[in-house]
Amino acid sequence: MTHALDGAATPTRATRRGECKTPGGKLAAVTIAGGACRLDGDFFTDGDDAASAALLADIERTLGAMTDAVDAATDAAADAVDAAMRRHPDARLVGTDARAIALAWQRALAGGDAPAALCAPAAAAEPPDDDWRAWWRDLRPVVVIDDVRDPDEQMALDERWAREVAAGERPATVRFWRWGAPAVVVGRFQSIRDEVHLDAAQAEGFAVVRRCTGGGAMIVRPDDVITYSLYAPASFVAGVDAAAAYRRCDGWAVDALRRMGVDARFGGLNDIVSPDGKIGGAAARRFPGAVGAILHHTTLAYRIDADGMARILNTSAEKMRDKAVRSARRRVDPLANRTTLDRDEIMRRLADAARMR
Repeated sequence: MTHALDGAATPTRATRRGECKTPGGKLAAVTIAGGACRLDGDFFTDGDDAASAALLADIERTLGAMTDAVDAATDAAADAVDAAMRRHPDARLVGTDARAIALAWQRALAGGDAPAALCAPAAAAEPPDDDWRAWWRDLRPVVVIDDVRDPDEQMALDERWAREVAAGERPATVRFWRWGAPAVVVGRFQSIRDEVHLDAAQAEGFAVVRRCTGGGAMIVRPDDVITYSLYAPASFVAGVDAAAAYRRCDGWAVDALRRMGVDARFGGLNDIVSPDGKIGGAAARRFPGAVGAILHHTTLAYRIDADGMARILNTSAEKMRDKAVRSARRRVDPLANRTTLDRDEIMRRLADAARMR
């Protein structure tokens, strides 16, 4: 299903929006319309569906109740959001925090003019999991080079296989996607209208779809990316936080890229990077069930159409505020810049690595 307008507030004079990008972390945005508040952004949640939904709804109610307050102080709002978060111990936001959300809300009230300096730095990530090989060897995933599928089908299949693993009906699996059409893929908590120039996407033949995980919007051209998903029992990442889980799930891929001569490493919360920029990004979500599951998917850039990204994606100044380089062409370092191997050969070698060959 194409969610062309999911999560979008219809712009009116009464609609106000504010954003706050946590340096080294994710963007949180608050839209105020008719006294109600909606939280969106490229952050992640850690918790099952019901717990995560309850947490977000509580934060939105909390901000909505304060919107008509005379004193819209950031500290007071941050304390109220923090209290809402503490009411939901089974879910948490990853990549943003109470103060960033409060500042986004205050900026919405002020028409986007609250000081940028109040955005708090991101908490340091946990050290990478150095023992991924043992975990991967024990996991022994089935590796699938999938059929060509349209974007809508990719989204539906991803969630279905994750729920099958969670129910104990499918073994741990790594699926390499083959895209059947270009797409704009938007994160679970993003506002499509605020992230995508929908007219441009339609004119250039891009489907606009929403994935079931958090994170930011991305442009997919079938021959320009390599996408894979890991569907693993929840025990694979039991007892580790989100940052360590990303490294455990992608350790085999980073190692494989390095063996291809690509100077790949982990960067930030969920990125694979080179010394010159971002190679790829990952997103994840945990699913409840008889055994539970984690869905972890990663998209690696093989080539980049930076001009196309600029036409189709709406990258706000706030989102780029903590970036040393503010051009997508320079921030992304696609694999074609790093190796003479073609895309299909890279994917074949990655598949062999996932099989631990």
